Amino acid sequence: MTSQALLLDIDGMKCGGCVSAVEKRLLAQPGVLEASVNLLSRTAWVELDPPGTAEDLLQSLAGLGFPGRIRPQQSALEQLRESRAPLGWWQRWRELVIALSLLVISSAAHLSEAGPLADMRLHGLVATVALAGPGRMILVRGWQGLRRGVPAMDSLVGLGVFSAYLASLVALIWPAVGWSCFFNEPLMLLGFVLLGRFLEDRARRRTGDALESLAELQPDNALLLLGDHPPRAVRVGGLRPGDRLRILPGDRLPVDGVVLLGCSSIDESGLTGEPMPRLVQPGAELAAGGLNLQAPLELEVLRSGADSALARLIQLVQQAQTRKAPIQALADRWAGRFTWIVLALAITTFLFWWLIGTELFPQVLAGMPHAAGHHRSLGAGANTPVGLALQLAIAVLVVACPCALGLATPAAISVATGRAARMGLLFRGGEVLQIAASVRTVLFDKTGTLSRGRPLVEASLPLADGLEELRLLQLAASLEQHTRHPLAWALLQGAEGKGLKLLQCTESCTVAGAGVSGELEGMEHTCRLGRLEWLEQQGVRPQTAAVEWQALQAKGGATVLALAHGTQLLGLLAVRDALRSDALAALQCLKERGYGLGVLSGDREGPVRQLASDLNLEFQQLAWGLSPAQKLAKLEMAQKPVAMVGDGLNDAPALAAANLGIAVGTGTQIAQDSADLVVLGDRLMAVPQALELAKRCMAKVRQNLAWAFGYNLLVLPLAAGFLLPHFGLLLTPPLAALLMALSSLTVVANALLLKLP
Repeated sequence: MTSQALLLDIDGMKCGGCVSAVEKRLLAQPGVLEASVNLLSRTAWVELDPPGTAEDLLQSLAGLGFPGRIRPQQSALEQLRESRAPLGWWQRWRELVIALSLLVISSAAHLSEAGPLADMRLHGLVATVALAGPGRMILVRGWQGLRRGVPAMDSLVGLGVFSAYLASLVALIWPAVGWSCFFNEPLMLLGFVLLGRFLEDRARRRTGDALESLAELQPDNALLLLGDHPPRAVRVGGLRPGDRLRILPGDRLPVDGVVLLGCSSIDESGLTGEPMPRLVQPGAELAAGGLNLQAPLELEVLRSGADSALARLIQLVQQAQTRKAPIQALADRWAGRFTWIVLALAITTFLFWWLIGTELFPQVLAGMPHAAGHHRSLGAGANTPVGLALQLAIAVLVVACPCALGLATPAAISVATGRAARMGLLFRGGEVLQIAASVRTVLFDKTGTLSRGRPLVEASLPLADGLEELRLLQLAASLEQHTRHPLAWALLQGAEGKGLKLLQCTESCTVAGAGVSGELEGMEHTCRLGRLEWLEQQGVRPQTAAVEWQALQAKGGATVLALAHGTQLLGLLAVRDALRSDALAALQCLKERGYGLGVLSGDREGPVRQLASDLNLEFQQLAWGLSPAQKLAKLEMAQKPVAMVGDGLNDAPALAAANLGIAVGTGTQIAQDSADLVVLGDRLMAVPQALELAKRCMAKVRQNLAWAFGYNLLVLPLAAGFLLPHFGLLLTPPLAALLMALSSLTVVANALLLKLP
């Protein structure tokens, strides 16, 4: 049996320490080959081999305190909408209302000096209700993490809040200890924490807006055709391959299908990023999500549900957001140890200021302002060594922010991959973004990549008296109408584009490697089309002008076809693989940004040299006549890291061998395993756009990591009282809670800047 890839939705993860614990537990389970956990989306991607089962994984995670569930793969669009569906009014704003209420009560207690609000018993009752209500889950999860040896952010916040509450409760019940009551501090700490989480969750939701926009490309209903009956509106989820649909102008395609009747233009910009509509006719295959612009179409369903191109695209983007960049390994390693370091620092801080600090620096108590009355605040000062020690230890616990470390990389990768999907770019994961940001050299295949891969008639030379170019093309296309050669396709396309009617052709005969002959309607003798040398062997005598014109066209990389009627040469046609319209602009953009460029082609020297001339490339940047093995050798010689751009079909070995394989193709190619980055649609300008987006993403990752590490390195010593003896600077627990909340919010907000053009 082969391995299977699972997506698990996991609850209870709050910081990088949780991610590390979940990942370790998954990798320790039998059958797990690879596991990658994402804090931002709270998902885990697992590659599982028998005999391991998903149920065993979920049971193991639940025992660790992280309940999870399998995300069904067969309905990705509905699952995405369900997971990101707006919450009810009360559910959405409940945490915000509770947080603001706690802050108001805490502030009122600070300002009161007499009356009911100054009664410590009332303060104790409110604090008890707050910890038993909105603070209960923080305390429970924090204790579970400590008990299982995987403390996380809830453990730190829970210890800080409960310590302040417990010390105040002891002071209220046993006044002889001489401690102050600060019941308002747990309220303020919880208020800031819940407010920060509310704002952070709203920011996190915005990082997935691109995926939601993709999901919205699929309509909920479709018009099903049932024989001679009128079309019936049905749910898209009920469609199956073989069903027939009617797509009206202005409707989006609900499934992948093939056009049976009708001609129209389809806007696929939402899926591929291609701005120009696509003209379609019977036989054309369409992907779900396209917008019908002009006329009604009848469609036969090819793929629906999770098998459609749109659903597969969303699944691949979700997997890409889950897979980590190598740069995240540093943050994850530190996040796993971070809470233990903070706990040790908090204990050290408490013991130092309780037993030693106030004796070494007595001025820290003498110089601090004290509140009047029995109700003291952690923010107003401490008049005993144990009070000061408790205040600073709580500040250390609360101000530490492992969340910022855990979110630094996945937040940026989530926004970048989502924006890339809207641009028609599919990165396979965070590691691909990191490699793409470091690429120095970009190598291109020629046929199907820089060129369209479809030969077109570019020029013609009529030689018979009175013969026009259109008549020459009509005769040539009529001879080729029964063959399947790529050059025949070019002639037939040229004739169709000019509205030429094909003549009846009988006794058609193809000579491999030479040409085709046949009897054409209205022509007295046998007609032949093929290489000029072959026609000479059949008794045709070419004029000097024909030989010179053929040499000139061949030098420019074209294939020349000669048409003869009997022994008379009627004319010549030049067929060439045309460049993509944006090839020159794409290469010029890469050159201006300092990338090394090159072309690796299996084609002949002439066409490759002509390509270099059209694209302003130097001779040393070209290589022609290469076998797949020779292409691999050229890749090894290029300056690393190197990206290889191909059409994703015949370039699979080179795409796999390059540091970054880029496949330029259509929506049906998104599942190619050989490419790290897939460009949906025929746009070479997407290559420099993708590399630029990757650079911006990695810049945001580095900024976020610098902020996360720098924040903790700065505020932890401040919270521990390093500057208190000489400068009198004290970080109070309420301010520490506010800074902790802002730290995580800053990381997510900085990642959201990637949405800007």
